Amino acid sequence: MAQVEVNNVTVSQGVRMLFSLMTPNESSFATVQEVPTYVSQATPYFTGLILLEIVLGWLKTDGPRIKINDFITSLSAGMMSRLPQLMMRSLELSSYIYVWNNFRLLELPWDSAWTWWLAFFGVDMGYYWFHRFAHELNILWAAHQVHHSSEYYNLSTALRQSVTVQFSSWAFYLPLALAVPPSVFAVHIQLNLLYQFWIHTELVKDLGPLEWILNTPSHHRVHHGRNPYCIDKNYAGILIIWDRMFGTFAPESDQVVYGLTYPISTFEIWTVEFLYYPYLWQRFWEAEGISNKLSVIFKGPGWTPGKPRLGDIADIPQITGEEMPHNPTWSPAMQAYVLVQFFLLLDVYNNLLMDQMILSEMTVLLLTAYVLLSLTSLGFLIDQRANAAEMEMLRCVLIMALQRFGYIKPLVPLLAFPIEVSLTDTYIITIVSITDVQLPFKHNTLFVSFSKDAEKHYHQVLHKLIEFMQLKCCTKGDKSNTCKQIFQLSFSLKF
Repeated sequence: MAQVEVNNVTVSQGVRMLFSLMTPNESSFATVQEVPTYVSQATPYFTGLILLEIVLGWLKTDGPRIKINDFITSLSAGMMSRLPQLMMRSLELSSYIYVWNNFRLLELPWDSAWTWWLAFFGVDMGYYWFHRFAHELNILWAAHQVHHSSEYYNLSTALRQSVTVQFSSWAFYLPLALAVPPSVFAVHIQLNLLYQFWIHTELVKDLGPLEWILNTPSHHRVHHGRNPYCIDKNYAGILIIWDRMFGTFAPESDQVVYGLTYPISTFEIWTVEFLYYPYLWQRFWEAEGISNKLSVIFKGPGWTPGKPRLGDIADIPQITGEEMPHNPTWSPAMQAYVLVQFFLLLDVYNNLLMDQMILSEMTVLLLTAYVLLSLTSLGFLIDQRANAAEMEMLRCVLIMALQRFGYIKPLVPLLAFPIEVSLTDTYIITIVSITDVQLPFKHNTLFVSFSKDAEKHYHQVLHKLIEFMQLKCCTKGDKSNTCKQIFQLSFSLKF
């Protein structure tokens, strides 16, 4: 069997792994350490397919609707969901290895095609039951509802993942650990996830006979619908046969309306990720008696006393055909700013993931905090919250400090600290003025007075920061171009 080093996925493999077209011969490994990080290496292929979907959508009159606010929120959720892996090993793989080391009943050969296919079917069936339980148990739905919160359906929706879902999915794969080596499982848990990316699209309509066997875009569109006929249907990962066998299959018929039955109507990432938990806690305490309290946790999201375990389908809001996704108006200038800042953040995020093994724990924590602050700030800007400009000002000052002390690599080294300062100054003033116009009327008077104070405070912080840099240059006797530019900048900026 192939002995492939980590991070050694070819272009051909990179494309085929998205469609579960890898062969046993090229994806069987003796140890977990040899297994390629397929998911991490899929980023350029995700990007390519998303761009292709956008282009094809523009060319088709009935193409997918991709909005910047929803697009950034979905990618933000995906970024946030992977941050825990910076602090700990995958819980799915760690628990699997523990069971394998201590409780396995037999040891199937890692280099056998039979073992490979057993893992393929076993992981896919395990995913079906995890996915089904994530819809039928309220405590698991609290995590999984993040993935369903988008009111659009495109490839970026596939990346809208929950931070907490990984803390429950691991249990459904443990039976395989009694016989299937961890290295084989480590391959299939990644390939199963990657397959589910491309089915999040409206561009692919019908795949003919494949619809009987595979989970397709048509089947998964039903799963993401909030139409009554779509609720609790089509849980498949790769193979739709599980839904057909266990009675949870529904074909696509009426036009699907996407999202939660009660939309959350926000793009702020912390709300998207964790809104359901306070709601669940409130329901738990308001329920009378221990039986009802436990039912709130372990029955379906739609359950109430006197209702069936999964709730009554008649309680689902009816679809009128006039539903419109949450898409508040915001200026093209703000959209451009948020989009540029998000892609700059992506560069920092990718560098963090690639360099995590050589970075100190404090550096990883600092950059993780910066990523979370940035995702929060951009969400505030998209939602047009009253304190959005203040939050973004803090983020921009933090960018300058992190870049000056080498925690963030500048995209263009020649455009380092001095130019970053002047650009950030322009950005903050632009954000403040744009946000004044964008805010709802009831917040406008408050924010006009805040804007003056915010600009003054920003200049004070910037002044102190440059004074500190001047002192550092003088203390070290530094006569580099950067220090000269800092002194020049202190005279050119008007505070």
